[in-house]
Amino acid sequence: MDKVCAVFGGSRGIGRAVAQLMAQKGYRLAIVARNLQVAQATAGELGGNHLAFSCDVAKEQDVQNTFEEMEKHLGPVNFLVNAAGINRDALFVRTRTEDMVSQLHTNLLGSMLTCKAAMRTMLQQGGSIVNVGSIIGFKGNVGQSAYSASKGGLIGFSRSLAKEVARKKIRVNVVAPGFIHTDMTKHLKEDYLKKNIPLGRFGDALEVAHAVVFLLESPYITGHVLVVDGGLQLTV
Repeated sequence: MDKVCAVFGGSRGIGRAVAQLMAQKGYRLAIVARNLQVAQATAGELGGNHLAFSCDVAKEQDVQNTFEEMEKHLGPVNFLVNAAGINRDALFVRTRTEDMVSQLHTNLLGSMLTCKAAMRTMLQQGGSIVNVGSIIGFKGNVGQSAYSASKGGLIGFSRSLAKEVARKKIRVNVVAPGFIHTDMTKHLKEDYLKKNIPLGRFGDALEVAHAVVFLLESPYITGHVLVVDGGLQLTV
């Protein structure tokens, strides 16, 4: 039976790097993103029998339909990676309510909905889930109150779900990156920020992807938060 992994947010950044590693390891992949054309381009670049799907993770019916399509064309989804995320940085007093809601919906509710949809198969066959959080989720950061709330909530949700489903042979873990070279960080002042990182640089998406794959495949780890931040947590 094929090992099938759904990567939400798989068309760019960390999700794309995860997909590349998983493809090399022989998994069949569902690359899921809002933009179907970009997802299709990523799936095509991976080679093999990988498929692309369009989904807005904040919409429950959209998520359910996507899982039905994935299982129809690829088979049962045994592995799930939630890497879809957005940020809308601003001081809290200047943050618009709609920006708070959009971050909570995509970063937290979206992962909750995909995990719920995945349970239908995983409760019968077992499985492994990795949610991509952020060091900001438990350290906080100026100008990222809503983002921090969404990622902090993701950690609490993941640890609780891990407790609920462990006896069904389902593992749930979190990778919490620091400053990583992605579209989300390209506007940051790297020369200034890297002075506070003990390893002296931003990370690469592939470095985070290795941590994601490690947790996906580690049979005796669940409810864990693996920080991949170059030591940043030691200084803030």
